[in-house]
Amino acid sequence: MKAHLLYEDQDFNFGADLPPNHEDLIQDLELTTLLQAMALGDKFLFEVSKRVVLASLEDPEAVVYRQQVLADCLAVPAIIRKMYAIAVGALEDMRGIWGYGSQNPSLLLSRAVKQLEVAVIRLRELRKIADDHAETVHSAGLRMLFHTLQRELDDDYLQTIGHHLKQLRFRDGELISAELDGDNSGIDFVLRSTRKGKSSWKERLGMEPRSSYSFTIPARDDAGAQALSDLTSRGINLVANAAAQSADHISSYFTMLRAELGFYVSCLTLHDRLAAKGVPTSFPEPLPRQPAMLSTTALSDVCLALLAENPVVGNDVNADGKSLVIITGANSGGKSTFLRSVGLAQLMMQCGMFVAAVAYRANLSCGVFTHFIREEDASMTSGRLDEELLRMSAIADQIRPNCIMLFNESFAATNEREGSEIGRQVVRALLDAQIKVFFVSHQFDFAEGFHKQHADSTLFLRAERQANGQRNYKLAVAEPLPTSFGADLYYRFGLWLDEEDHRPPTSGAGEAPVAVQTRGDTSASIQQVPH
Repeated sequence: MKAHLLYEDQDFNFGADLPPNHEDLIQDLELTTLLQAMALGDKFLFEVSKRVVLASLEDPEAVVYRQQVLADCLAVPAIIRKMYAIAVGALEDMRGIWGYGSQNPSLLLSRAVKQLEVAVIRLRELRKIADDHAETVHSAGLRMLFHTLQRELDDDYLQTIGHHLKQLRFRDGELISAELDGDNSGIDFVLRSTRKGKSSWKERLGMEPRSSYSFTIPARDDAGAQALSDLTSRGINLVANAAAQSADHISSYFTMLRAELGFYVSCLTLHDRLAAKGVPTSFPEPLPRQPAMLSTTALSDVCLALLAENPVVGNDVNADGKSLVIITGANSGGKSTFLRSVGLAQLMMQCGMFVAAVAYRANLSCGVFTHFIREEDASMTSGRLDEELLRMSAIADQIRPNCIMLFNESFAATNEREGSEIGRQVVRALLDAQIKVFFVSHQFDFAEGFHKQHADSTLFLRAERQANGQRNYKLAVAEPLPTSFGADLYYRFGLWLDEEDHRPPTSGAGEAPVAVQTRGDTSASIQQVPH
């Protein structure tokens, strides 16, 4: 039997290597926050979720297949959690059967029979769920799973298994036939089914002809006991191996079922947490790789939404037909947050999940790559620009057409003219290779250059700044400006460089910003700025 909840015609390969850029994705998109919210401290669910989220699908039909399964799971969450608990319980029961790793056929058979007996109990529970809810679900994945359980685990089959397992306990001893070879050694050992019923009392008293002959090994005849044990082992060797293989097969089935259901259970947990915070979610519409398409309504950074105490701001963006999106505008205006929201939504869509948006439709990509600003190298073995270029070189070796590239303040470690030129050349090369690019930048020279030469094929978004200097964390379609309004932050925190510059900072209602006043010497004072 197969689960086939993640793919229509194959198992998910949980042992496959993660994408070569997975560490950058986890760090830059803060994926650990998302995975922890899905797993709720369960290490197994964390690992399962990580592998499924990072193994992006590239076929729209495969994405829709998972979306439909997940939609069923959201409709009947208690059933899915119960099935997951059954799979976990089955594996714990089977692993809890005591037994050495010995290849002795008698011990091997005894352990396999016990494992199969506890597994059959769990299979009956799964069959009961399938019987009760086969008509409740609508997705191809769950309907196929339930119909498979009903078809392959019908009452006759389960009764037959129970009968065979009872026989394999050999409560009346083993019945083995053999032939003699030319040297009188035993060959062709065959385990026989024991006859039904018991011998009559006349036969036991010797009043009727014997149907069999027997002898008893003396209690102290160790050699005879060993010889009999060897004969028994040879007779049951084949059935012991078959039983052990059957137990391994059922264990593998429960292992795969637990893993695939585990992903959906994690999605249920995440959905509950987002719903509790009032974060809108929806199933995205996956589109073929070309032409370039992306439009979304109220898209938010799911990781920020999980951590924030207050509701987060979503953005509406229509980038259909645009291969390059440049985001500029006010410092602390939500540019990097939007960039992460796009990367997270793309990964969540391509693993069959819902996204944190009212609506989202986009091309499926061949991979998501990130190039975010990093902290200064503490070892001082290289400068920040060196480190950025090395990472870009590694990305160039891995990226391919129809991928998505997310830049966040890249190539800003040098002066604006040089950084802008590096950025322009890198972006042009990526666009020529049919790679969709999102670029957050404070470099006006870089953004203005694309605005003058590629305005038709580029979408320019700008983080809004209100008249009083406050940010509403919304992005609007607007041409780049030569300022990022860094002075707003400067005065927001009450910073001034000399005693004559005492302009009051703009602050929110009820806030008393901290002011750091420096003087000509090395002293400084920290104070609250009165309203």
